[in-house]
This record gives sequence, structure tokens and C-alpha cells, in this order.
Amino acid sequence: IDKYRYKEIILATNPTVEGDATAHFIGHIAAKYQIPVSQIARGIPMGGELDAIDGSTLMRSLAGRRPL
Repeated sequence: IDKYRYKEIILATNPTVEGDATAHFIGHIAAKYQIPVSQIARGIPMGGELDAIDGSTLMRSLAGRRPL
């Protein structure tokens, strides 16, 4: 991180506990260098059936919602 000047770090980790832990770890390191970190959206895929979606995915979809 010291070698380059990053404007932002965009993360794409698996939607698992391990992926979330990795994202948190990278975010913590980037904060020391005042580099903003964002993560790609997660949620229900196009054409996905709601009865096949787990609770965690549904919660993330609701948390990341935006107005039309």
C-alpha cells in the first residue's frame, strides 16, 4: 500500500464468514492509509426465487437497497 497511491479499494469477496472477515481485515489496513474501501453489491440474483434465498442474503439485499 505504501508504494502506490490508491484512490479506492473495491472488494469482491465470497459472501461467507471468511469473505466478510477478509474484507474487514483489508478495510482495517486500508483505514491506516486513509484509503476508502467499498464492496460490490450482494443480494438476490436476477431471476432468483425468493423461497430459495437464505436469510443472510435477504438481509444484505434489504440493507443495500436504494430508491427507484
